[in-house]
Amino acid sequence: MTIERAPEAHQRSSAYVPSGLRRLSLAMLATERTGEHFKGLPETGATTPSRMLAAFKAAAPALGYGPRVVHAIDWLFSFTQPQDWTAESRPVVWPSAALQRDALGLGITQAKALNRYLVELGLVVMRDSPNGKRYGKRDKAGRIVEAYGFDLAPLAARLAEFQSVAHQARQEREAMRRLRRRATIARKALQQILETVTELGLSDEAWQRLADEVGILSRALSKVEMLDEMEIGVASLERRQREARERLESATNPAPTEVPEAVDSDPKGPENRPHYYTYKAPFNPQEDTVIASERSKSGVEASPHPVSQAPRMRQEEPTKRPVRTDSGTVMKLTTDELVKLAPRLKPYLRNAAPGWPDIVEAADWLRHDLGVSKPLWGEACLAMGREVAAVALAIVSAKPPEHFTASPGGYFYGMVSRAKAGTLNLSRTVWGLRNGKAGGQNREGGRATRQ
Repeated sequence: MTIERAPEAHQRSSAYVPSGLRRLSLAMLATERTGEHFKGLPETGATTPSRMLAAFKAAAPALGYGPRVVHAIDWLFSFTQPQDWTAESRPVVWPSAALQRDALGLGITQAKALNRYLVELGLVVMRDSPNGKRYGKRDKAGRIVEAYGFDLAPLAARLAEFQSVAHQARQEREAMRRLRRRATIARKALQQILETVTELGLSDEAWQRLADEVGILSRALSKVEMLDEMEIGVASLERRQREARERLESATNPAPTEVPEAVDSDPKGPENRPHYYTYKAPFNPQEDTVIASERSKSGVEASPHPVSQAPRMRQEEPTKRPVRTDSGTVMKLTTDELVKLAPRLKPYLRNAAPGWPDIVEAADWLRHDLGVSKPLWGEACLAMGREVAAVALAIVSAKPPEHFTASPGGYFYGMVSRAKAGTLNLSRTVWGLRNGKAGGQNREGGRATRQ
């Protein structure tokens, strides 16, 4: 009878244990072998239980451990003492089953399943007493003399693993952060290009398709969690940005017309030559004027054809520019100092040590947030120069909202107008920012409407 029922008894071994002891599993045996390597916490690195617990928590998400597992280990750690983690001791805790159920909000079956799961994960070893109960004793110095319950030694034995996994997880998070930032920059740049296309009336089916693709890709990237998928998506977004910029530039910059072949302007010889003068700007026009004056005083007859003076006047006209009133590069302002004075530039910078081209590019993106249109930005670059225009825009971004009577865009328009008139002085405003006095009365003289 017994022999015939033996196979059935073997099938019921997972629920029926004749000895009354905990059923051993391969995972439990592996965890016990891991705990045997415990020789106390290392003398360098995470030398305290709290630091070891922090390393475990940092690695838990990457290892797939859920909040309930982390909470259970954190609760068991609260029963340990520093001397339990030395080579002469053993980190065993013995909270009662009732206390564990109440603290973790579990039922009897759930608590048993959780304990077995902790063992199978290789985090704890169950040290059972002869009567199956958890208890322990400490001497007067607080050292454990006898204990039965949860042995946390496997956690200490896996400390190097936790630290390595946590470090890799931090690197992946940092890489993901950089990728998300690149995606934001590319998306805003594409929005800027599409707005310019609309303003110039260049929108067509291809541009609309690009706008739809950018919207779909941006929404998809906001939900991506895998690093390799994020890299592919960001590369695709940046590629669309480059192609859109090239297409816009080709649409707004027509191809140069071909230069016609030279025509013989003297087909009949010198005696019948037409009155045609070719003017070449002298290296020093002032010296040429002095020579002409001296020749007139010596009696040399002036040329009866003063036509050559007209091109000279046309040549000199473009050189008349408003006199600069700022001190060179605006009080010798460096890029690092400008970013500190105008922190709204920082999210748009591509590297931590930007040069002036990087500042100009970041300002071109920042101007959208301030309501500065692309044509106005172009006028500012022509009137001030690209670098000084970027400094002026950064100054606008550093002012509080209540400083503007109309809008930041209107304020910047006033600065551009004064730059064209040659009356803009950014030096005093920069000094005001340096001294923390950027608010209130405008340092360039007057409120925004008076720029």
